[in-house]
Amino acid sequence: MSKPRRVKITVLKCMRPEEVFKEPPVKGGPKEPCPVFKEGQVFYVEDGSMPEGFCTWAWNDIYKVVLTLRFNGDFPWYEERGVMICCCTDGLRPVIFRVERA
Repeated sequence: MSKPRRVKITVLKCMRPEEVFKEPPVKGGPKEPCPVFKEGQVFYVEDGSMPEGFCTWAWNDIYKVVLTLRFNGDFPWYEERGVMICCCTDGLRPVIFRVERA
């Protein structure tokens, strides 16, 4: 069995609702990007636990990717090994992450 690897999570983009939709699909939704993350922010996963300051909802969304990369799995639709681009499931203001073996 492979030794677990360190994983790096980089915030690539924090989207605003108007970047996702021309017209808001719901009334009264958020108007700003996610307040938890900032573009360029970096987190490291050392032991499989959620990094301090990371959003629990986003962690739940990307955990399977983190787990795959920690145990040396790859995503065959990418030429570059050890990396995945994924996002949280906030449909109005998603945050896009680059997750990679460090």
